[in-house]
Amino acid sequence: MRAPADLRQFVDLLEKRGELTRVRAEVSTELEITEIADRTMKAGGPALLFERVRGHEMPVLINVFGSMRRMSMALGVEHPDEIASQLRKLLQPDIPGGIVDKLRKLLELKDVANVAPRTVSNAPCQEVVEAQPSLATLPVLRCWPLDAGPFITTPLVITRDPTTGHRNVGMYRMQVFDETSAGMHWQRHKDAAGHFRQRSNEQLEVAVAIGADPATIYSATAPLPPGIDEFMLAGFLRGKPVELVKARTVDLSVPANAEIILEGYVDPSDKRIEGPFGDHTGYYSLADTYPVFHLTALTHRRNPIYHTTIVGRPPMEDYYLGKATERIFLPLIQLVNSEIVDMNMPAEGVFHNLVIVSMRKAYPGHARKVMYALWGTGLMALARTIIVVDEEVNVHDLSEVSWRVTANVDARRDLVIVDGPVDVLDHASSQPAYGGKLGIDATRKLPEEGYPREWPPDIVMSPETRALVDRRWAEYGIKL
Repeated sequence: MRAPADLRQFVDLLEKRGELTRVRAEVSTELEITEIADRTMKAGGPALLFERVRGHEMPVLINVFGSMRRMSMALGVEHPDEIASQLRKLLQPDIPGGIVDKLRKLLELKDVANVAPRTVSNAPCQEVVEAQPSLATLPVLRCWPLDAGPFITTPLVITRDPTTGHRNVGMYRMQVFDETSAGMHWQRHKDAAGHFRQRSNEQLEVAVAIGADPATIYSATAPLPPGIDEFMLAGFLRGKPVELVKARTVDLSVPANAEIILEGYVDPSDKRIEGPFGDHTGYYSLADTYPVFHLTALTHRRNPIYHTTIVGRPPMEDYYLGKATERIFLPLIQLVNSEIVDMNMPAEGVFHNLVIVSMRKAYPGHARKVMYALWGTGLMALARTIIVVDEEVNVHDLSEVSWRVTANVDARRDLVIVDGPVDVLDHASSQPAYGGKLGIDATRKLPEEGYPREWPPDIVMSPETRALVDRRWAEYGIKL
């Protein structure tokens, strides 16, 4: 099974498998679509294609990634763990260096070298070139009552490093201010924000794709190190190159099969208040100053589909995007930290607030070593709470994890509190983007770790008795 070649093929696949509902009643972009989508997401419902959107010709597509089943369909696999297994086979333990070196080596390997993006001269995304480009033509949602306005929530924002020339594709929300300008909410930890800081006295060209193929949309959310091309990752996931076309008014390449392309620039001298916005933390992120995107061109396919999402109290559609990242990138983390067995970033932790890790403990302080290693790895630096448990613990069973934490932790001995960077959206930190982080060592303690007694064994039935009951269960007449 291959990943869908474009968004329309994905829609057809979802509909064929009973994973999409067409909503033919007229709906409004003002809160109404959000309420419908939120109820559907929370109930585990299907993707939604709103065909009649008041005041707009474009239909609105939402919740396409709203289950692990659809997330897997988007990537052309039965489960993202398949991609992790493929990475483990490709990545050799003798590759030197850290995660960045390993990723670069991976993308240079013969097996994946043929998935580099390629440029085409004609593209569906430029079938229509608007003579007077206007953001007002897009059915952009105003999601929550206190939102400052309508927000584009799934933009693939394309920039280039002014120094190295390396491309970056990220997903940063955009508040629509008027017909030709929008806020560009790239946080200080993001690669595009670094590109912008380098252009302190000059405009930075930007292109925005809306409605690319699902593997490319996912890749824009993936926490790749600087210098690793998201289109290359998308090609690896798709099993074939992403086709790109030169934009009309900026010197950037954009996904040829995207539904909509916005072209423009950000100017260091033009910043405005952006927000509030109902965010993925389940709280509103407050208003702050961000650069402004100025629209210079708008192109699209004939009869384009506007793809969007909503965020809010989890679980939402973005949870499954994050869960795919957790599974796909686990082998890379294990290459650098071989003692790590498994990892879970549960929905309740909204990705960066809670990371649960199981490990093969070998020496005193080993759990702390794992905590510090994770805090030193890419955007894991923003993880606010890390729980470390022993290797046999199922990190995806929150009941078992809770039992181990409450049973195995002495607060004075096993809690680690450090200061460091936190997510810009972290409203609980004492100051923006910087605050305290918590590590919890819920592993069995060794004598060298200040535990003078023998650690008690778990209660486990003998294998012989379990086998006996397995054989004779039907005789007992007990129905479960």
